[in-house]
Amino acid sequence: MGTLRKPENPPVSIRLMRAGDYPQAFDLWRKSKGIGLWGDSRANLARYLKRNPGLSLVAVSGRKVVGTILGGHDGRRGFIFHLAVARAFRRRGLGRRLTSICLQKLERSGVLRTHLMVFKNNAEGRRFWKRMGWVERSDLQLFSSPLPRKPKSKA
Repeated sequence: MGTLRKPENPPVSIRLMRAGDYPQAFDLWRKSKGIGLWGDSRANLARYLKRNPGLSLVAVSGRKVVGTILGGHDGRRGFIFHLAVARAFRRRGLGRRLTSICLQKLERSGVLRTHLMVFKNNAEGRRFWKRMGWVERSDLQLFSSPLPRKPKSKA
């Protein structure tokens, strides 16, 4: 899917993510500021990849995963999670390239709009997405609930 090269680093290739990439991907996410890791188990990643085939990518240098992006959709809207690039490989256009390929794949799946979530305190991530032309929404509020969930009683 393409190769990027910076003189002091080995070439980087981009390919589809596989469940076997989990250990290196998780290590990259753990080291990347601004990525929430709730529920990111090996089994959950495998399930996500199976449910959203061909939409998640890794950037690899040699045998090392140096970038990731998880893409998926609900049939109408696309979602991007866990765009991460190893510090030594940043400022090379790798995040932009992963995003571009993922969005092309989502568009081919019939998705017309894609969303992503960024923690409010992740200034670097928010700057990146704004530079990429994404629009920060102020008209929405995110609500979350763990499952299984017991409804509140009306006592």
